[in-house]
Amino acid sequence: MRKTLQLKNAEKLSNALILHSEEKYPLSELKPAGQLIVDSDAVAFVYLAETEEDYVYIYLPESVWGDMKSALDEQITIKAVSGDEELVLENIHEELAYLIENIEGNSNYGEEMVKKAESVFLSK
Repeated sequence: MRKTLQLKNAEKLSNALILHSEEKYPLSELKPAGQLIVDSDAVAFVYLAETEEDYVYIYLPESVWGDMKSALDEQITIKAVSGDEELVLENIHEELAYLIENIEGNSNYGEEMVKKAESVFLSK
């Protein structure tokens, strides 16, 4: 069974964007995979992390996109936090920039995903 973690709340500090999970998860058991994919059905970006046996899908829903855009623009670190554990989401800036470029006007990602991603990340 696929393991997932939802990061629904954001807190911007001077040098990092902290994305909080509502459920407690042992982030110290995870290793960042450095990859970001899209779940068009859930209208979310999904960061991949690894355990020794499996991938864990870390969901980044629309509720944190505005803060992610600011973190991308300012090139500050983005971290997942659960309880007192944290995980730096390595390579997320490059992956997010790449996906946004590919999503723009691309109906393969689904109309809703394209529209929402463009409105947050490509707004002038």
